[in-house]
Order: sequence, then C-alpha cells, then structure tokens
Amino acid sequence: MGNPHSPDANLGDRARRAVDLATRAGRRLGLRADEPRVLHDVFNVLVHLAPDPVVVRVPSLALTPFDELVAKQRRELAVTGWLADRGVPVVGPSPLVPREPVEIDGTSLTFWEFVTETDRLSDLPQDDAAAMQARFTEQTAWAAELHRHLADFPGELPVLAPLVPAIGSALKALRKDPRTLTTADLDRAEAEYAALETLITDLPARFPGARLQALHGDSPAYNVLRTAEGHRFSDFEDATRGPVEWDLTLVGPLGVEAYERAGGAPVDRALLDVMEGARLLQTVSALSVVPRMPELGPMLEPMVAMWRDRAPLTADLP
Repeated sequence: MGNPHSPDANLGDRARRAVDLATRAGRRLGLRADEPRVLHDVFNVLVHLAPDPVVVRVPSLALTPFDELVAKQRRELAVTGWLADRGVPVVGPSPLVPREPVEIDGTSLTFWEFVTETDRLSDLPQDDAAAMQARFTEQTAWAAELHRHLADFPGELPVLAPLVPAIGSALKALRKDPRTLTTADLDRAEAEYAALETLITDLPARFPGARLQALHGDSPAYNVLRTAEGHRFSDFEDATRGPVEWDLTLVGPLGVEAYERAGGAPVDRALLDVMEGARLLQTVSALSVVPRMPELGPMLEPMVAMWRDRAPLTADLP
C-alpha cells in the first residue's frame, strides 16, 4: 500500500474510527503504531502504522455480511501471499504479523506491506487524455505477466464473484432506494443481471476458448503502484476465477493490443464486450452505496451514462 498524498488533517469520523481500530489491532499484534497516518479513505480506509512498514486496510462500508467479508479477505491474502512468495511484483501481506484477517469490534482488518509510491497517477496532468491512456496502456501490458503467474494458483476461487451474486444484492437495495435511476433503468439492470447469471453458468460452452483462471478481479491496470524498485500490483480484494477478459475491461483497444504484445494469449473481443457490459452493470449497482457515501454519486455518473448509451446485455450471443 502506498505512501500518503498529504498528512492527516481534519479527519472525518470514519477515518478517526479506522485509525483507532488499526492502532489497537496493531498493538495487539506487537506493532508500535506510534504515528498512525491515513493514506486513503474511500471504500476502505488505509492506515499506515508508522514507524512500522505496515498498512492496515479497514473496511469503511459493510457491503457484504461479516462472514462473507472474512472469506473474501482470506482469498485475497491467499492469492497475494502466494504471488509474493514467488517474487511476483505485488503488495503482499505484511510479514510482521500472521497472514490472516484480524477481528476487532465487529470489523475485520487485513495487514499489508507499506510501499513508497513514486510517479503517482495524480502527478499526471489530469486533463491530458493521451498521458492517461499511455499510463494505462503500459500497465495493461504488465498484467500479461501477472496473469501468467496467476494461471498456476492452486487454490479454490469462486467464478466471477464480483458479479454474481454481488450485483443482484445491490440491485435489490436500489429497487427500494433507486437514487438517480429511473424505473426503466432498474428494469433494464435487473434483466441484464438475469442474463449475466445465465452467461456465467454457461460460460465454458458459450466461449469455448475462454481461459478460466485466477484473476486480480478489479482491473489490475488500474491497481498498480509504481516504486523506485519497479511496479507492484495491489488491491486483490475481488480475487476470483474467470476469463482474463474480466481483468481487461475498460482499458481500451490500445491496452488490449499492448497486453497481447506482452505475451498474453489473444483476447476474445466478443467475450471482452460481454465483460465490459458486466463491468458497467457493476458500476450501476454501486449506486446502492451512495446513501452511505454521497460523494460517490458524482464519481459514478459518467460510467452510468456509458451504461445507458450501450446496447443492453443479453444472454443471446451471436
């Protein structure tokens, strides 16, 4: 996990609670935690327990039942720990504490290496589309090597867990509180989810060439830390099993071509299109979080607009 962009100041209630939980849990495990600092505060709060090189991820939104959260965290620790043990460039579990989730006050925390980030995405001109595209194209190419390693992961992982049943649960919440969605939007989203369930069940038959393997699960090209020693993939919270196309959504044609040039097997464009439709539907379902995190709404709206503009996802394939 990376270094802070700015020092702690005027922390909100969510961040203050996260610092308290991380500090108490860290000290319980023998860490000093004398100078805790918040590095990031969105879906999770990341707390660096300085002076130790340990970052604690504190879930700030209870998106899943506690038992499911812990199971998800165990999968992430298993995948990243396995990769780190083999020298794959990832932000791995902290070697200073046991490699398992830590429960405190009804919350489950995970402990990670502290990594000093350089050449941050925020350092790029945010209005320079070409620079942004070049960044994500390069990082998508790096994902080819990550996938080669993940293909050998020996553990059990659910198939496309970020989609089914996660989207279905979120859509049920949106039906009660639709936020910016119309009734027509909700009807479409629910029909797309039903189609997605069918597609995932029949995926090997519908796409015989699909490579089902362990995946990062949440677009690795967008979850890379650049350091003085090289890049590190991070945030495997959605580690799952599925086609590599799920990890390549929304990187654009240049990114896909870079991935193939870097040694990734040919990407199935038809399957990629289905996965991109599923990614946008996932974004729509994320509106269910807005009541607890209002600032998320404006961030999601451009993706929701993209979803409205594309043809609906169906189970009928060419």
